[in-house]
Amino acid sequence: MKMAKIREIAKQWHVSTRVGRTKKEIIQEIQVREGFTPCFGTRDTCGEWSCLWMEDCLPKKKGIK
Repeated sequence: MKMAKIREIAKQWHVSTRVGRTKKEIIQEIQVREGFTPCFGTRDTCGEWSCLWMEDCLPKKKGIK
């Protein structure tokens, strides 16, 4: 997901996107505001199929799209 879209979502959740904050930090704070565990970028697998961030979060496997 592009940062412009992440900033748009962050604004809806009143999450700061100030200069210096990483994509990971912003998304994890959004996850907390949504009521989820701030797990973005911390796992190799995920069972939360409804997660908005899954495509950017999980490591890309070679040969799998």
